[in-house]
Amino acid sequence: MAYMRAMNRKHAFEGVHNFRDFGGYDAGGRKLVTGRLFRSANYALASDADLAKLSGLGITAIVDLRRPDERTRQPSRRWEGFSGVVVENHDDDEGSRHESWDGFMAQWDMTPEHFRTYIHGYYDRVPFLPRMLDLYTKYFETLAKADGGIVVHCAAGKDRTGLIVALTHELAGVHRDDIIEDYLLTNDSQRFETYGAQWAKMIGEQRGKAPTLETMKYIMGVQPEFLERSFAAIEKRHGGVEGYLRDALSVDARRRADIEKRLFG
Repeated sequence: MAYMRAMNRKHAFEGVHNFRDFGGYDAGGRKLVTGRLFRSANYALASDADLAKLSGLGITAIVDLRRPDERTRQPSRRWEGFSGVVVENHDDDEGSRHESWDGFMAQWDMTPEHFRTYIHGYYDRVPFLPRMLDLYTKYFETLAKADGGIVVHCAAGKDRTGLIVALTHELAGVHRDDIIEDYLLTNDSQRFETYGAQWAKMIGEQRGKAPTLETMKYIMGVQPEFLERSFAAIEKRHGGVEGYLRDALSVDARRRADIEKRLFG
């Protein structure tokens, strides 16, 4: 049953990957809507057929969690006639030196162990990075107001996107087991088979040495411990997700009520 549910969430595209519906979960006796809550990787390589398919999904808001330099390197493609809301910001700062993605990549030794150390630290920090606080706040504001469907994405659709989707599920009352299950749907063997060797080659061209495919499989995926680190950091600083949503992301009672109308309406 879980397998079929996972398959029904995923939408196959030619150039867009990790696209899926994160609605439909049980949330304390209520069901999240389906067909209006989407998450994905970026749209730089979207084919014309992908754009045609996207145009039929009723998406009226796009939240792009990427840094400005990422958007410059891989600008998004939009389908003809799209006139919805696009949320982004102009802050590149995700930490200094080795804390930033580019800083880490410059000195990565190509082992999964080194990547694990980096990604653990990133998940500890990401709920509180000023640029992410801004974007996550705007995401919930958009979710509360937008008509039609919304899609949230970053570069690969797994870490920054994974956390904001998990926070949305937490707000709605989705069970933590289902939150983790949804997060782990990124670990798609077909996605790895399609992109693993290609991305390893790209890293090799940039760094003069490529990671092994086994290492690529690890860095392209997610582990429950990653998301759990963010939840633990939020618990420590704000006493839990409820306090974090209220005090850090401006989700007060009125905004929560508006969001719930969208999630369950």
